[in-house]
Amino acid sequence: MARVKRGNVARNRRKKVLKLAKGFRASLSKLFRPARQAVINALYHAYNDRRNRKGDFRGLWITRINAGLSQQGLSYSKFMGEVKAQNIQVNRKMLADMAYSHPEAFKMFVEQVTTAAKA
Repeated sequence: MARVKRGNVARNRRKKVLKLAKGFRASLSKLFRPARQAVINALYHAYNDRRNRKGDFRGLWITRINAGLSQQGLSYSKFMGEVKAQNIQVNRKMLADMAYSHPEAFKMFVEQVTTAAKA
């Protein structure tokens, strides 16, 4: 029976892992066993953090909107309640960008929402 020489297969498998581990510190980028563990861990965190990033950005947008509203004496929750009650279709990302980059336009938008709520 002919035997199977696995040199190329095993080497290629190890090279693939070591290539993913490039830039890791010390033996994590040089030796296969610790590199494999580090790569598995890194890929796990990369996958999860791509999903967590969405929540991080939402929190950032809420903070920026709240900071813009606090200068006008409003709370975030009451403002967003009014926006939803008036069925205004603008997302938090756009509101946060207005509050951060164009505060005068944001102020006009907030005044429009609050005056419509009083009327």
